[in-house]
Amino acid sequence: MTSGSSTDPQRIGFLFNHDELHQVAHTAPIISALQRQAPRARVEVITSSDRQADAVRQFLDPALPTPAFWSIRPNRWSRLAEKMLGQVVPLNRLSSLKRSTELFRHFDALVVPETTTTFLKKSGKMARPKLIFFPHGAGDRSIGFSPEIRKFDFVLLPGKKTRDRMLDAGVIRPDNHRIVGYPKFDAFAARPPVRLFDNDKPVVLYNPHFDPLLSSWFRFGEQILDYFAGQTDYNLIFAPHVMLFQRKLLASVEHRMLRFRQQVDRRFAALDHIHIDTGSSRSVDMTYTNAADIYLGDVSSQIYEFIQKPRPAIFINSHGAEWQGNANYEHWNFGPVLDDVSGLGAALDTVSPLSESYSEAQARAFAYSFDVDDQHPPAQRAAAAIADFMDIPQ
Repeated sequence: MTSGSSTDPQRIGFLFNHDELHQVAHTAPIISALQRQAPRARVEVITSSDRQADAVRQFLDPALPTPAFWSIRPNRWSRLAEKMLGQVVPLNRLSSLKRSTELFRHFDALVVPETTTTFLKKSGKMARPKLIFFPHGAGDRSIGFSPEIRKFDFVLLPGKKTRDRMLDAGVIRPDNHRIVGYPKFDAFAARPPVRLFDNDKPVVLYNPHFDPLLSSWFRFGEQILDYFAGQTDYNLIFAPHVMLFQRKLLASVEHRMLRFRQQVDRRFAALDHIHIDTGSSRSVDMTYTNAADIYLGDVSSQIYEFIQKPRPAIFINSHGAEWQGNANYEHWNFGPVLDDVSGLGAALDTVSPLSESYSEAQARAFAYSFDVDDQHPPAQRAAAAIADFMDIPQ
């Protein structure tokens, strides 16, 4: 626990400091919940772009007072340097943090969905604000359990799987975390499914990651689009991780690899049975995971959002991973794994209906990954955990 002042209300900031919007839905739903849970606290929002600010506002309860919004920006030199370096190093995010240090000192805590913010702790001289982390996803990649997490004062978690792996990795302690569920699910639960095609053929979602080593896009992406272009049995949604097409040069800090971005041939966009989205808001609001009948991908954590309702899935092992028994590839137990795309047609023909063994594997993994409490929504649980940790008077 940390004690607040008996006279001044504690200031809790929700910080969004990223190039894209895929992290917003993981913590923005907690803002209004915390306003209700701790009305004596000052709940505020800090963003590094107008797009982020607009995205956050969509999650706010209009019946509550609008929280104060603060804007942080990188300096022009960091913007130029990041552009010259192909956006490999997140200089803009680091610059925004460094330039806003004095602002942050006025907050008692910052709630964040990414680890770049631990930059504030690296000097060892900044005891305030406390840093509270909620990971943006519940996937299996080892980067989700990185040593940077040790620098957070408190960690909110979607379920037991993430807790167990973080404890095993030594990046959280038994006394500095709480399982609260997955606010993103509730945030989009009321949205009706979107019909993207004018036929009733099965819809496949191809959702490659951006990691230069792990992504199937670099080796097999065009072949996969070619396959779907030349057949008439399936519709295809091509909606990769939003970062895949946002940078000219893609970097993997985890695997120390660089690759240049590959464009999508325009001929695919002209086909009625292929829907291409390389980074709109629909790529991050579960529109496509809800609309698809079959998932096709590699290592994206979106597979865990897809299996909220068990459905067929196919995975592409484009980098020769020895994945069996490896926790970083646990999701590859949800469906067949292909080492190349020559067997894609046969896999699509046989993967539906979903077999009992894959259905059971998905259901077990979902229950282990997400703690569901029908009586207490995740955002409400997260707000209560923050209020308890910060010892905010009720």
